[in-house]
Amino acid sequence: MSKDFPYIIPSAPAEVEEVFEAAQVTREYYDEIKVRSTHKQHCEWYRATAARHRNELEKMRGELNIFAWFRRR
Repeated sequence: MSKDFPYIIPSAPAEVEEVFEAAQVTREYYDEIKVRSTHKQHCEWYRATAARHRNELEKMRGELNIFAWFRRR
């Protein structure tokens, strides 16, 4: 049967190991790329969110603090 499908079923056991090894390395490579890409996107989102929060904080510091009137002693 392996004569009918030489590209699907390698004939020598060493070829089988090489094929699976190459497939495993390829899978690990793409997994690593996905992890790094996801991490980069998270870092960009976090940086943008932190900048927005800093801007909002500066804006709030410039506004009138009504609650301070109620807490005066």
